[in-house]
Amino acid sequence: MSAFPFLAAASAVLAVSGCVQSMAGALLLRRFRTQERKPVTLTPLPPVTVLKPLYGSEPLLEEALESFCTLDYPGGAVQILFGVRDDDDPAIAIVRRLQQRHPHLDMQIVINPAVHGMNRKISNLMNILPQAKYDILVISDSDIHVTPDYLRHIVSALSKPGTGLVTTLYAGLPAKSTVVQMLAACQINHNFLPGVILSRYLGRQDCLGATMALKREMLDAVGGFEVLLPHVADDALLGRLVRQRGYDITIADCLTWTTIAERNTSELLSHELRWGRTVCTLAPAGYAASSIQLPLFWATLVFLFQPHALWACLLFFSVWAIRAVTALLIDRTVGTRPLWPLLLLPMRDWLSAAIMVGSASGTRVDWRGQTMHVAPHPIPPPSPGHLSAER
Repeated sequence: MSAFPFLAAASAVLAVSGCVQSMAGALLLRRFRTQERKPVTLTPLPPVTVLKPLYGSEPLLEEALESFCTLDYPGGAVQILFGVRDDDDPAIAIVRRLQQRHPHLDMQIVINPAVHGMNRKISNLMNILPQAKYDILVISDSDIHVTPDYLRHIVSALSKPGTGLVTTLYAGLPAKSTVVQMLAACQINHNFLPGVILSRYLGRQDCLGATMALKREMLDAVGGFEVLLPHVADDALLGRLVRQRGYDITIADCLTWTTIAERNTSELLSHELRWGRTVCTLAPAGYAASSIQLPLFWATLVFLFQPHALWACLLFFSVWAIRAVTALLIDRTVGTRPLWPLLLLPMRDWLSAAIMVGSASGTRVDWRGQTMHVAPHPIPPPSPGHLSAER
């Protein structure tokens, strides 16, 4: 007796489950965005230092950094520190232009070639930190775009009892309307984003590296930036260390956008393999379970296992239609233009499935010109005598 009917039925269950998961995530994301309309009532607003590690120029970099120069933070002091390693880094010219356009802002460039360990981003942050004036630290990647109320939502979330770390959801913003960048944005907007919001609803508390905000005393309590140096997934480790101390990771009631800048398929694969291998190393079971986010992959398998069955064909096109509707709903919710290659959604799911296989079969990652190998690291023990969460 052929196993194909059983495999087709199992794949069909996964395809339908994936559609349900995608729709639930999209609706939760829509509900989340309504919370952004709630005014922030925290007064007075505390002073904040924003840390922005930079490395070279990249598409939309000036637009992303400009969004931090137009923050609406009435009555509160804001210091923005940009860090680079080399005095000929092209990002410096962009920051100089911003300083000229916004002379009233407290913006500084920290140029320091010191390398403290494997993780160059964390090494850069270690060089910036001594110049920070204030005790609330907001760490934000260079390619992140924010709205004017971003900082108010961050400090409001950080003021909640029991909160030790604040992070933000982020959507993909393609720099150009190329197929490669649209496929990359599809992965973030249509798979990652609804998956994160759904897992949050189910009780998970993950730190997303696009924004990491915490108080200086919390950073000192977990061991400082130094403890993050040996790790590729510094955001995940920082989140685990904060949770280890009994504190919550809170998602601020705002959405940010990350620039999608991949120029070709090779860069797309390299980026997604780095992300996939990192997540697979940290949480292999959870990463494997995330394959449910690929309903068109499973629907295609149903068709391949039962190519002459009418129900298999109907299932495939029904799943495709549901994925398209869900994708359009998400695009509208996050405020990006509709990702026009909806016809490429099956390819996106198959590409994601291939990335998952590649992530499970290797440990090498390429990051900003570095080749590294990811491996599970033990979480450092908590340092005594610092901070205990009060419930």
